[in-house]
Amino acid sequence: MSIEIRKKVPLASYTTFKIGGPAEFFAEIKDKDDLLNSLSWARKNNQKVFILGGGSNLLISDQGISGLVLFLKKNDYKILDKTSEKKIGDKIRISAGAGVMLSGLALKLAENDLSGLEWSVGIPRATVGGSVRGNAGAFGVSMGDLVCEVEVFDLDKEEFKTFYFEDCQFAYRESVFKKDKKYLIWNVILKMKRKNKAEIEKLIEKSIQHRKNSYPKFPSAGSVFKNTAQIETVRQHDFEVAREAEESGAVSENGIVPSGFLIERFGLKGKKIGGAKVSERHANFIINTGNATAENVIILMSLIKQKIRDNYGVQLEEEIELVGF
Repeated sequence: MSIEIRKKVPLASYTTFKIGGPAEFFAEIKDKDDLLNSLSWARKNNQKVFILGGGSNLLISDQGISGLVLFLKKNDYKILDKTSEKKIGDKIRISAGAGVMLSGLALKLAENDLSGLEWSVGIPRATVGGSVRGNAGAFGVSMGDLVCEVEVFDLDKEEFKTFYFEDCQFAYRESVFKKDKKYLIWNVILKMKRKNKAEIEKLIEKSIQHRKNSYPKFPSAGSVFKNTAQIETVRQHDFEVAREAEESGAVSENGIVPSGFLIERFGLKGKKIGGAKVSERHANFIINTGNATAENVIILMSLIKQKIRDNYGVQLEEEIELVGF
C-alpha cells in the first residue's frame, strides 16, 4: 500500500484555533488512490475515519481524535467554460478540489475577471469542501448559492457519486453533508460570473477591510454561534435590549439579532477562562490567548449559552464543530 499512516500526530497546528490533542492515526490525501488506500487500511484495522480540511470552524478535544484522520490536500482547480457556448446562462463554471483554500481561489479567479467568492478573502484556512459542507458565507452570499455539483465519496457504500444543487439541502450554515457524515466532499463545480476587474477588486478590498477591522488578531475558530435569535423572543425577555438592537441597526431584515450583539450587551466581552477569552473586538469570537485548552473553550461556551438563555430566552447554537468530545 502506497499511503503513509502516521501515529500520534499533533493536530493543534492544523487548526485555526491552535488547540487540540493528537490524531491516533493520520494520513495526507492528495488523490483518489490515497483516499481508497487509506480507507482500505481503516477497514482492515477497524478504525473510524475523520475528515480534516483547513481546520477552521473546528474545536478538537484535548484528548485528540481516535481512529484515522484524513487530511485532505486535493487542491487543484480549473476553469471549465472557456467559450460563451459552454456557459450556464451568464455564469462560468469552475472545478475545485475540496482542499483548495477559498481565499486563494477567489484571488486567482479575480485575475480571470471571475466574481462570486470575493466575500471569502481574508477568511483564514477556509477550504472549498469545508465551506460547502457548512454553507459558509458573508455579505449576503452563501457558498450554496454558487454550487452546481458536488462530487462526494460515500463512506458506507464505498463509491463516488454526484450531488446536484437540489440534492445538497442547503440552509443557513447547513447542508446534507454536514448532517450526514458518511459523505466526504471530494470536488465541487461552482458557477462564477464575469465581472469588471475593478469591481471585483473593490469587493475584495471590502472583505479584507471588514475582517481587518472586526476580526481578532489571536487564533480563533471564527464565529462560535449561529445567528438565530428572533427579535420577538428577545423582546419578550428584555424589551430594552430588543429596542437597542433595533435602533442600532443590528437586526436583520428577517428579524434576527446577531449572537455577538447579545453576548456583548450582556457584558461578556473580555470574559476569560484559562487561556480562552471572548474577543473584545467581536463578541461572537472566542480567542486563544496563547495557552487555551479545549476544556477552557467549552466551559466558556457553556457559560455564554447559559447567560444568553437565562436573560434573553435564546438558546444559542454552535456554528463551530466540536470533535472528539
